[in-house]
Amino acid sequence: MTEHSIAQLQEQMASGEMTARTIAEDYLRRIAEIDQAGPTLNAVIEVNPEVLDIADRLDRERASSGPRGPLHGIPILLKDNIDTNDRMQTTAGSLALAGHIADQDATVAARLRAAGAVILGKTNLSEWANFRSNHSTSGWSSRGGQTRNPYALDRNPCGSSSGSGVAVAANLCAAAVGTETDGSIICPSQTCGIVGIKPTLGLVSRAGIIPIAHSQDTAGPMARSVADAAVLLAALAGPDPRDPITLRGEPDLDPQLDRDGLQGARIGIARNFFGFSPRVDAIMEECIKTLADLGAQIIDPVEVAHAKEINDTETEVLLYEFQADLNAYLASQGPTALVRSLADVIAFNEAHADRVMPYFGQELMQMAGAKGPLTEEQYLQALATNHRLARTEGIDATLEQNSLDAIVEPSGGPAWLTDYIAGDHYTGGTSTPAAVAGYPSITVPAGYVYGLPVGLTFTGPAWSELKLIRYAYAFEQATRVRQPPQFLTSVRL
Repeated sequence: MTEHSIAQLQEQMASGEMTARTIAEDYLRRIAEIDQAGPTLNAVIEVNPEVLDIADRLDRERASSGPRGPLHGIPILLKDNIDTNDRMQTTAGSLALAGHIADQDATVAARLRAAGAVILGKTNLSEWANFRSNHSTSGWSSRGGQTRNPYALDRNPCGSSSGSGVAVAANLCAAAVGTETDGSIICPSQTCGIVGIKPTLGLVSRAGIIPIAHSQDTAGPMARSVADAAVLLAALAGPDPRDPITLRGEPDLDPQLDRDGLQGARIGIARNFFGFSPRVDAIMEECIKTLADLGAQIIDPVEVAHAKEINDTETEVLLYEFQADLNAYLASQGPTALVRSLADVIAFNEAHADRVMPYFGQELMQMAGAKGPLTEEQYLQALATNHRLARTEGIDATLEQNSLDAIVEPSGGPAWLTDYIAGDHYTGGTSTPAAVAGYPSITVPAGYVYGLPVGLTFTGPAWSELKLIRYAYAFEQATRVRQPPQFLTSVRL
């Protein structure tokens, strides 16, 4: 099945060559052949049983009154921590929530429906968005099993938006929605060779998304191109009374996709994120040359201070907020929810340990369950420290001291072998400062190490998505390094 951009799919529907129904049928066939059989990627945890009916309705609407916009009839997959009030479950990959049907759509799901998108199904993820254990295996959930990297099936897809990243890379959908607390969009996007946008906190509503932590959680687009990711982000973004933080944002996201978009931009090279891999470093040096050739003013080196110091206080904040936020989410659910609190989840996991915890435990959940309310001084101090180190003395200081428009760093290292004994072993990562600050980042395919993708990340201040999209697009169009996966059983050396 040929990869098509969102714009190409719209052209095919406008010409009558394709319809929303035939496009949906093609992706359903692809899921059956590639995800459920063949390489068995295990990226899609559930297919929407109403998808063809939805597509038919949208085809009739197009014929009678024209398309609603660029997403009309376009099949989109959602991560399985995003509520949909339909016949699909929302479980965060956990058997503790098996059978749970949300009482209403998450705002991002509702916005996609309003834009005319076809919600194709739900994607697998690292269970509870990778906030269960320090020894977890990304891409594994007790409900969905293990998602596999399409470039080398024995390699990990990273997480927690594992299924979304793999599904996009393997052409199981036009694009997908992931969520990130720290790295969960950026890492699987770069590891699967696609574009991922982690928006500013407050640009996209968190309402109806199973939470980790309200100070860092956000949904965002994952796509095969910057243009497709920008279209999807524009549909997701906007104010929402269900999530008051969105009322402070600037939701105008009409992207200016310009091949000369880097001309005159001051780009800082964050050298403190280099050095974890000579091969990745070599790719980054070529990327820097490209940025300069495209007219960017390169400020090299710069340093994002405190990048490693944030880890302890970040964990403290996440533990406190996970207990409070998950308890609030579960308490609000209807009669299909089997658990009503974090304590219930912990008890369920213990009672079903043979199926839920065959490879790793739930020590993060237990640590979160031992925390007090969000009024405790320990939490308030940790949160203030996070914002000081990540924002004021971190990204903000780097941008201001060097008069930068954006910071560039490697997105991470190539995919590691999936290992149920040792768990994840990340080979470099740079997502934490932007995640803790609540600032936007975009990863773009940059090259390959032994056939495994690696990405380049653009990071900017709050609400700088349009700038970052412009820079990422110019880089993408000049390099065009992305190649579709070949579903190799292992790395070809």
